Amino acid sequence: MSYLGVGVSPGTVPVYHSTNIKVLDRRVKIAELGLRCVICGLGVLAAVLVGTDTQVKEIFTIQKKAKFTDMKALVFLVIANGLAAAYSLFQVLRFVVSMVRGNVLFSKPLAWAIFSGDQVMAYMTVAAAAAAAQSAAFAKLGQPELQWMKICNMYGKFCNQVGEGLASAVVVSLSMVVLSCISAFSLFRLYGCNKGKNSSRW
Repeated sequence: MSYLGVGVSPGTVPVYHSTNIKVLDRRVKIAELGLRCVICGLGVLAAVLVGTDTQVKEIFTIQKKAKFTDMKALVFLVIANGLAAAYSLFQVLRFVVSMVRGNVLFSKPLAWAIFSGDQVMAYMTVAAAAAAAQSAAFAKLGQPELQWMKICNMYGKFCNQVGEGLASAVVVSLSMVVLSCISAFSLFRLYGCNKGKNSSRW
């Protein structure tokens, strides 16, 4: 029996026809590819903006130089976004190669590997963005109780560029979270209504 292109198995589990599955697959893959490209581009941008940011200030004939290595949270941000960009570039290249060669079997071990990688990158980029945001707040607002001065009053250009890099990093972390949800959907769908099929097409 089928209604509006949806069949129902004896176990009352919805079984979608192959046409619907192909349309869904295509949309999921396009969204995934787009997100990976965004992560790759903005990850590099965030790492470059923060990693190349410096400002020299002269205080009573003594030169003080602000750089990202002065704050461990910014170092973590640069590393996390660099890794996320490299990982996304690798996944984009893998996707392109699979498309050039034709349909490639999408196995459960591969789905688990992609899901695990996306989860690790999502947690890492979110943690890096959160740590950098907290450090940026201290630099911008200071902490009078601990006698921490407002660093951004002294290094305005440095803070502005860090802010731009942090904004890019936040978009990267949010995109990575969405991407990890997509990879989870792709993985657990293999164990769902298509259990009789050990694989789907990439």
